Amino acid sequence: MAASPHSPNTAFRRLRGAHSPAEFAAMVRRAAREIGETVSCDARYIGRVESGEIRCPNYAYERVFLHMFPGRTPADLGFFPRESVRGRSGRRTAPAPTAPTPFVPRSKESDVLRRAFMAGGSATVAAATLGLTVPGDPRRPSSRAGAAEAAAVEDAVRQIRLLDDRHGADALYRRAAEPLRAAYALLDAGATRQSTEDRLHAGAGELAVSVGWLAHDSGRFEDARSHYAEALATARVAGNAALEAHAFSNMAFLARDCGRARESVRAAQAGRRAARSLGSPRLLSLLALREAGGWAGLGERKSCEEALTRAHAEFARGEASADPEWMSFFGEAELESLESRCWAALGEHARAARHARRAADLQDPHFARNVAFYTAELAGDLAHAGAPDEAAWAGGRVLDLLAEVQSTRIRSMLATTARTLLPHQRSPRVAAFLSRQAAPF
Repeated sequence: MAASPHSPNTAFRRLRGAHSPAEFAAMVRRAAREIGETVSCDARYIGRVESGEIRCPNYAYERVFLHMFPGRTPADLGFFPRESVRGRSGRRTAPAPTAPTPFVPRSKESDVLRRAFMAGGSATVAAATLGLTVPGDPRRPSSRAGAAEAAAVEDAVRQIRLLDDRHGADALYRRAAEPLRAAYALLDAGATRQSTEDRLHAGAGELAVSVGWLAHDSGRFEDARSHYAEALATARVAGNAALEAHAFSNMAFLARDCGRARESVRAAQAGRRAARSLGSPRLLSLLALREAGGWAGLGERKSCEEALTRAHAEFARGEASADPEWMSFFGEAELESLESRCWAALGEHARAARHARRAADLQDPHFARNVAFYTAELAGDLAHAGAPDEAAWAGGRVLDLLAEVQSTRIRSMLATTARTLLPHQRSPRVAAFLSRQAAPF
């Protein structure tokens, strides 16, 4: 139940945890970008909430908080029911208790999108996702696109990323292809203004990267390569350096996963050149980590360490207003994970395990796919480092998470860990993991 008007909001304070008010405010702003909201949250606002001065946030903040803490109600966050606060700011006593409001997703549209993607929406449903209301073939708009269509493409990108964070790529990839085709059809039809056309280029390119990532994470590497190349071409046609850097970042990631380490280095370096003028240290940090991963794959320890040093230096410069919206996933947890992969590639598995464990511990539970991935990395590192029981425990934790996350890449990682643990199957914990891992999904 919410506290009284003059009592601190202890429930909200507990959710902030060890983060400073400024750090938590940055997390709120990042979460808002994920769902397409705009909030000007700062440390002062967090202080007002925790002091009890703000008894019920506005609708935008409420949607952001419920997105950050899925499954909780406003009452769980220490807030009063809206009807008891609005227009009654002078009340000196707490309102009568009311039944908790059930958790409601960001919007009905979000739930419709989730069901459409997960259950297999038709081309018409996918086109409707982009706001295309033209009857017939949704890939052939009958008029030039305006601001509403550009906004719909941008929202489709956000929705796909949000669903991927929670459910993984396997169930989303085929469904996301139709919105991508519809977005490029809008580009072909032309726009009413140059500014709208620029937005469409950026949105379609980001959508191509997102769909490419879904292919990448579900093991369809050639499809992923094609989508990333499409995004890169779109970026260059539009002269969009931010989109170009994003495409190169993902191309470097894909090349590393495909065993093309030198290509990974070159793509990361190309991304860094594109990103130099953008004013985003965090983007430069991510690209340095991509480069470090490529050097590690080549066994070039010195070059890898130099790239890691650059990555940490850029990351320490903090967030900036120029940070791309798609980088909401990139925090300390992802940095630790990417460094872990470098040490694993260099054969230092105990060191890699320390970074992977930290990544899993730091990750926001909202990013369920990433939590599962980091824990799968930890399991593999522990298996190679000679800690089979710990590896089996971590592998079991991943299997628990895969009840809601569908990722071919993570299952492949677990299969590799299982093969590494086979010589230790006399251990009860290892045997239990191997039995669960081998069972049909």
